[in-house]
Amino acid sequence: MNIDFESLRQLVISDRSVRRFKEDRMVSPEILESLVELTRYCHSGRNAQPLKYVIACEPSLCAKIYPVLKWAGYFSDWDGPEQGERPAAYLVQCLDTRYGKDCLCDDGLQLEAISLGMKTFGLGGCIIKAFNAPLLSEVLGLESRFQPRYVLALGYPVEEVRIEDMSGEEDADFKYYRTPDGVHHVPKRPLSELIIR
Repeated sequence: MNIDFESLRQLVISDRSVRRFKEDRMVSPEILESLVELTRYCHSGRNAQPLKYVIACEPSLCAKIYPVLKWAGYFSDWDGPEQGERPAAYLVQCLDTRYGKDCLCDDGLQLEAISLGMKTFGLGGCIIKAFNAPLLSEVLGLESRFQPRYVLALGYPVEEVRIEDMSGEEDADFKYYRTPDGVHHVPKRPLSELIIR
């Protein structure tokens, strides 16, 4: 298989965290299943494949998931998207403890695969680690062997996200920010700072 590097690079560049969505535009269960299916082909530590997913796209279930999440830690005055801009769906990544107590690097690999896959459907999403795990487990009716690790909030985006180059100084500010026009800016370190010489 021949894949053009620049096409891959542009896909990765365009894959930004999105926190505001067209809440009334549904994401079909079939699309969500297709995204989870991508995880089957990801590398897996020990090849244990211990991660499982809850698919949530019914508005009533989404409404129960939303309050257990915490949004955008750098925005201390923002409690998350308003009604009408909340996620239309969620994928809840869970560790199935029957296969071990640690998923090694599987969680990040799978979330990246899903996130890149979302772009092909015109979706955006936000990977959330800050949530009330016991309450989420209760809301989802999870058996005790399933431990929620991440929540991927997703939908069709209504916000613009731009990458900004950081200055290259070691103490440069890396916090994302939103300008009054509603554009979300994400500073990124230059390549020269990523390579140890």
